[in-house]
Amino acid sequence: QVQLVESGGGLVQAGGSLRLSCVVSGSFFSINAMGWYRQAPGKQRELVADIPSAGSTNYADSVKGRFTISRDNAKNTVYLQMNSLKPEDTALYYCNAHIRFWNDYVGSDYWGQGTQVTVSS
Repeated sequence: QVQLVESGGGLVQAGGSLRLSCVVSGSFFSINAMGWYRQAPGKQRELVADIPSAGSTNYADSVKGRFTISRDNAKNTVYLQMNSLKPEDTALYYCNAHIRFWNDYVGSDYWGQGTQVTVSS
């Protein structure tokens, strides 16, 4: 089976920084797009940033210029560097990976359990 484990969340003051990490483990052929989503209580889960296997990175307008997504394919890991954090960034952050298995030409989405980010004012 495939598992995604996030880490790096915590409590930080406004203007501070955090770096989230997500490690993908298990047996699979390849990882295609990877991304970070977040969800605050009572709100829909929203895309924060994603990074495909090919092409440009993508960011939500609310985090452009403050967050940076990157990946280390050798470690099957995706990162989210979050700078200049705002209270509005408070949410549960989820890692997502589109994973392809052998003889699978479509692939499937897998999710981590989430890591809490809380930004105080």
